[in-house]
Amino acid sequence: MEQLLTANVATNLYWLGRYLERIGSTFILVMKAYDSVIDIDKDEGVALYKKFGIDLKYTNSQSFLNNAILGEHSANIYNLTLMARENAIICRSHIDTEAFGEIMDLNAILERASKNKIDITHQCIDSSDSIIREIWGTLSRRKNRQSSDYFFRLGKVVEELDFHLRFDSDKELVKVVVKNIDSIIKKLLCKNEADVEAYQSLNAEKEDIMAEIDKRIGQIIVG
Repeated sequence: MEQLLTANVATNLYWLGRYLERIGSTFILVMKAYDSVIDIDKDEGVALYKKFGIDLKYTNSQSFLNNAILGEHSANIYNLTLMARENAIICRSHIDTEAFGEIMDLNAILERASKNKIDITHQCIDSSDSIIREIWGTLSRRKNRQSSDYFFRLGKVVEELDFHLRFDSDKELVKVVVKNIDSIIKKLLCKNEADVEAYQSLNAEKEDIMAEIDKRIGQIIVG
């Protein structure tokens, strides 16, 4: 690629993409569960967070929303924005200025809610989701792709795969995402399709699929 990256920067770009996708995907799932907690099944939030390996406790729909976004657990969305912010700072010179500012704005929205102990609202979530869409839109508008773009994008699609496997998406959809990952890996290796073996073991266990993908990514991000 035309832009040389250190292993540290490439890793941070990759995880920045993963965290932003994780935040956006989790927001969608949380809002679906929130609507169900209000009108249909109070325990829908409990069921959702069990898939994250978390025993989420709440007393009502607002409590669910607050604990999902700001609660003390590993899927805390505010903490995810903090990690995305740190990744962005480390690889600042390789991120579009507009996208960098949007990442800072995303963290600031939830930071204010956390520090001031403000209830999470639809408006807060809508604003955060809008910023994430703008970040990916900024990337997609770039005419000349750089290696930083591909590491950023690779993180996004790997996180998509993780969510599809975690929430038992259709196997054909999983296949499409894996194909996207293969395509990005080929671009990063500057090789033709015939030169890089595609990952096709989609009948394997979820953990084995992710382990193989992680292994292939580890072969790209080297010092």
